[in-house]
Amino acid sequence: MSAATGHHFARPGNRFWPALHQAGFTPRRLKPAEQALLLEHGCGVTNLVSRPSAAADELTPAEFVAGRRRLTAKVRRFHPAIVAFLGVGAYAQAFSRKNVAVGAQAERFEGAEVWVLPNPSGLNANYQLPALVQLFRKLWLRSSKSRSAAKS
Repeated sequence: MSAATGHHFARPGNRFWPALHQAGFTPRRLKPAEQALLLEHGCGVTNLVSRPSAAADELTPAEFVAGRRRLTAKVRRFHPAIVAFLGVGAYAQAFSRKNVAVGAQAERFEGAEVWVLPNPSGLNANYQLPALVQLFRKLWLRSSKSRSAAKS
């Protein structure tokens, strides 16, 4: 559905938009068509791999590596304080990591803090909305501290 609409997390059952709002990133629940408004709230969203797929296991390791190279260029251009990856498997593939834990990572990516959060797709039944909100909230609190420090 995201590929068809051109908007991230467009499937009605996807929990990205509700989790983002309930965690504090946005003052109201945005619709996928409003994804550009995320920039007003200090957030950006992009795909690691541009090709549409129903699940990360449909993508090849080479696609993840190429996606990492494209993302590197974006991070160098925009200098975000934090880069969050949605999908443990996608992050592990792109960065050749094993046993990735959800949350803040010890390593940095082009100077940015790295966070790995569960994919909010309805296919990921391991994390229901309350758990996603709790994890997104930790990221929001950390990003709030980063924004405050940058203003000082």
